[in-house]
Amino acid sequence: MKAQRIGVLTGGGDAPGLNPAIKGLVYRASEHGIAVVGLYDGWRSLLDPPLETWPLDRETVRRWDRDGGTNLGSSRTNPFKAPNEAGERVDRSAEVVKNMERLGLDAVVACGGEDTLGVAARLAQKGVPVVGVPKTIDKDLAGTDYTLGFDTALRNVTEIIERSRTPAGSHGWVQIIEVMGRHAGHLALWSGVAGQADLILIPEHPFSYAKVFAHLRERMGDPNRLTRDPLRPRYSVIVVAEGAYSEDGQIVTVDDRQDAFGHARLGGIGETLARKIREQTPYDARSAAIGHPQRGGQPSPIDRIMGMMFGARAADAVAVGDFGKMVSARGVAPACDLSLVDLSVVVGNLNTVDVERYYDTERYHMKDLGM
Repeated sequence: MKAQRIGVLTGGGDAPGLNPAIKGLVYRASEHGIAVVGLYDGWRSLLDPPLETWPLDRETVRRWDRDGGTNLGSSRTNPFKAPNEAGERVDRSAEVVKNMERLGLDAVVACGGEDTLGVAARLAQKGVPVVGVPKTIDKDLAGTDYTLGFDTALRNVTEIIERSRTPAGSHGWVQIIEVMGRHAGHLALWSGVAGQADLILIPEHPFSYAKVFAHLRERMGDPNRLTRDPLRPRYSVIVVAEGAYSEDGQIVTVDDRQDAFGHARLGGIGETLARKIREQTPYDARSAAIGHPQRGGQPSPIDRIMGMMFGARAADAVAVGDFGKMVSARGVAPACDLSLVDLSVVVGNLNTVDVERYYDTERYHMKDLGM
């Protein structure tokens, strides 16, 4: 039976490109005669009362392609490990199915990353009609070349790297920029290349503090010898992913608490590195953890285009009943081919930086740039 009414939700961290995806979904769904309702705050919307929805038509979402974040709200709710009335985390996935029936939903389009789409994959195995749209600024989802939010975050981080040069150069210190990237260093690597950072540290390859110190000495020389030699810069910029770690250390976390998907909150490797530079070298060092603003602001043109394309392709999948799939991109617009892949590809798989192809493990930078 053809779907008549579907819900759309956004889960996990917000990202530019989600609202364009919802617009693309609504516009194409209207051509198929399918009504769309927004579900608030991710998978939580299908667990906790009241079961509110937001009817979405072409007029409602007409300007959404310009909006960053997600107008539907988000959460990191895991229906397979959600708190019950006693506060215990239990499997409440059956409630998702029951509440879809209560809301008269024939299918759900879930926009998210590894965790949100991992839930979608498990629900699909239970027979729930679901289609996924890939979103994460980390760009670490398997099965697709592009995930919504990456290009905008890349633009934001690159701008901050460039701005960091002014104070670093004025004071002659090492400026460390900590960016997001739990398991994958795509954002750190490519923003570091675009912003011309001197060193880039990523989760895929443990770094050596001694090697970092040696690079700083090679670049900056004696800090007590005043010079304006353009071949001997007075400062250095290092980009480090939050999930990066040293050869003799562990991933640095904010605290020991874990979310519903078993993830600890990462953060602090930038400050740890800055402290060691101050203690073990003659250089001053400062760190800046960009945090959530790196995924803020209006979506870039690429994220607007890819979002609307992803949303439209998801609506097409719903229209023909091709469920249990995720929209996949090979290439990036305008040279982009869209297809559908099984949602199971995102479970237990990550798209990480191809170290052998792209990363110089001696220089801690992209290969073949001559830097």
